[in-house]
Amino acid sequence: MTPPFPEPGVPSALLARLRAAGCVFAEDEAAALEEAAGTPEELEAMVVRRIAGEPLEQIVGWAAFAGIRVRLLPGVFVPRLRTTLMVRLAADRLRPGDVVVDLGCGSGGIGAAVAVRAPGAEVWGIDVDPAAVACARLNLPPERVLLGDLYDPLPAGLRARVICANAPYVPTEAIALMPPEAREHEHRVALDGGPDGLAVQRRVITGAAAHLAEDGTLLVETSRDQAPLTAALARAAGLSAVIHTDDEVDGTVIEVRDRRSPL
Repeated sequence: MTPPFPEPGVPSALLARLRAAGCVFAEDEAAALEEAAGTPEELEAMVVRRIAGEPLEQIVGWAAFAGIRVRLLPGVFVPRLRTTLMVRLAADRLRPGDVVVDLGCGSGGIGAAVAVRAPGAEVWGIDVDPAAVACARLNLPPERVLLGDLYDPLPAGLRARVICANAPYVPTEAIALMPPEAREHEHRVALDGGPDGLAVQRRVITGAAAHLAEDGTLLVETSRDQAPLTAALARAAGLSAVIHTDDEVDGTVIEVRDRRSPL
């Protein structure tokens, strides 16, 4: 139900426009838009973009994720709440000085959030999308954000204690069923997991051993339905796999290690 009075400091007309466009959290969105806009003209332009369906985070230039603000650029994948499970798992497995790789990093949000929770960790980011690399360099040490396909750009000899891989896992045909904010405003390379959704995950898993430190861990985000398939890929590659879930954030992560390493 629409409250009888506008929230303090937020024009009622702005709230009405956002609510009419279907913005469930209109009050929060209005506040974010007003904060980001420097002039009434900029605010109006931002509101028009939001009403047209562009993600709020791409409009205001940042996303709230895992307790931090992640800088965001147009077209770059918006960090999801469910991925906070991966952040927590990664941080719990790191010690000062350990290397963590944010593989397919997008905005670099995972790496940035892990760095806050695990001070002293050395964070690297890799993405095949130049727009994502430009964005991640705003959130991570820019000299450690590399452009290229999966593990290819990593320096020779670098071994990670943790590799975080939020690789695309949406089956190609299912992209059409995604919300318009994602399918129309996030680059397809960040969404398309191939015919079965597992194409990129296969390459992530088979290539991990050569880039993990002894007792290192690969964390792979997936969907609840696909989790058994992702875990089976790891076991077929001779690795151990444990499925972690968090109902509160709707997160699912596969923890992959060498069979000789305890889980």
